[in-house]
Amino acid sequence: MQTHFSPAQLTDPQTRDCATALRKCVHCGFCTATCPTYVELGDELDSPRGRIMLMKSMLEAQRPATERDVRHIDRCLSCLSCMTTCPSGVNYMHLVDTSRAWIEETYRRPLVDRWMRALLAWLLPHPRRFRLALQAAKLAKPFVSILPARVRAMLNLAPTRVSAPSPVDRPQRFAAQARQVRRVALLSGCAQQVLAPHINEATVRLLTRLGCEVVVAEGAGCCGALTHHMGKEEMARAAARANVDAWWRVHEQSPLDAIVINASGCGTTVKDYARLLRGEVEYEQRAAVLAALAVDISQLLTTLELPRCSPKDIAVTYHSACSLQHGQGVREAPQALLRAAGFTVREPVEAHLCCGSAGTYNLLQPAIAERLKVRKLAAIAATAPQVIASGNIGCMTQLAGGTAVAVVHTVELLDWATGGPMPLALARSQAASHVS
Repeated sequence: MQTHFSPAQLTDPQTRDCATALRKCVHCGFCTATCPTYVELGDELDSPRGRIMLMKSMLEAQRPATERDVRHIDRCLSCLSCMTTCPSGVNYMHLVDTSRAWIEETYRRPLVDRWMRALLAWLLPHPRRFRLALQAAKLAKPFVSILPARVRAMLNLAPTRVSAPSPVDRPQRFAAQARQVRRVALLSGCAQQVLAPHINEATVRLLTRLGCEVVVAEGAGCCGALTHHMGKEEMARAAARANVDAWWRVHEQSPLDAIVINASGCGTTVKDYARLLRGEVEYEQRAAVLAALAVDISQLLTTLELPRCSPKDIAVTYHSACSLQHGQGVREAPQALLRAAGFTVREPVEAHLCCGSAGTYNLLQPAIAERLKVRKLAAIAATAPQVIASGNIGCMTQLAGGTAVAVVHTVELLDWATGGPMPLALARSQAASHVS
C-alpha cells in the first residue's frame, strides 16, 4: 500500500512503525476469512483490511477520529488472528494500538462510554478495588434484567463466589522442592488473582515441584494490557514501569532465568514492553532485557522434566487463547504438555477464532462478544468435553458463563497430574453431578 506520511511525521518512531505496517499491506483479503468480526458481521470495515484503510486515513492526515472510525476500530477484538494469516507480515497489533491511543487523544466519546471506560481502567487493574466491586455486584444481581446492556454484561460475568486474597500473591520467595534448576519471577497479575487465585497457587506448586525457585516481586502488579488496549497509554506505561522496576531489583539480586506469565493476555503485552517504553531512556534497555525473559508458563514447562504422571481418564478440550496462539505464536506446547501428562486432548473446529473475551471487549461490546461465545461453545460442545482447558483467565471467565462443563487453566491440570489437588472448577462440577 502506498503511504504519504511527511518526513516530519516519520521522525516519530511509532509513526514509522505504522507507515511500515501500512506499506506491507497488499489488500489480499486473506485476513477477512479469519477475522471474527468480519465472519460474524460481514462488513468490510469490520475486517482488518477495512480497518487498516480507516487507520491509514486517520493517522496519515493526523485528523481527529470520527464516529465511524471509532465504531469499527472499537469492534476489533485485537485477537491478532489476521497477523497469523497475513502473508505480508503486517504488524496489525502495533497499528491498532497506535490508532487506539490516537482515538483516546482526539475523540470525545459519549458520556456513558467515557464513564464505562474510566471505571474499568480504575477498577480492573487493582485487585482490592476489583474484589470489593465483585462483592457489591452480588447485591445488584437480582436487578440485572432491568439494567443497561453493558452493566448487565458486567454483572453476568461476575462470579457467584469471590475468593479471599491468596497468600501466594504476596511478595515472597518460594524455594524449589527438588534440586533447583531455574530461578523465575511470577507475574501474579491483577484480575486473575481476584477471579481465580487458585491458578497462581497451582503454578507455584507445579514450578517448585519441578525445581524452580519462584519469586513474587514486591511492587509488581497489573501488566498494563487492559488500559493499553483502551488507548490509555500513560496508564499502561505506568504499569509497565512499575513491573520493570520490581523485576529489575530481583534480577540484580540474583539473575532470573525467566519471568513466568500464566495469563496469556498479559504475556503478549509484557513481551512488547521494550516498544511500549521506547524513548524512555531510564527504562527502555531494562524493559528489553526483561521482555526477552518473559515466557508463557507452557513455554517454560516444555524446558523442564515433568515427573511420571498418574494418567487421568478425562477428555480435555483445549481452547487456544488468541493472545497465546496469535499474539505469542505458542500453539502446540499446551496440548503437548497435557498429552504427556496423560490426558486425552481434543481441539474444536475454528480454533483460530476468538471466544469474544478479549480483555474488556465482552464488557464494552457485549452483543458481539455473546455471538462469538455462543459460536465457540457450540464448536467445543461438538468435541464432547469432560473439561475445558485454556491458558487465559479472560477466556476462562467468558466460556464458563455459557457452559456447565468445568473450565480450568492448563496449569491446574498439569499440577493435578503431578501430585497437586484436582482443579477447583472440576471438583465442583463433579460434586454437582453426583448430587443431581
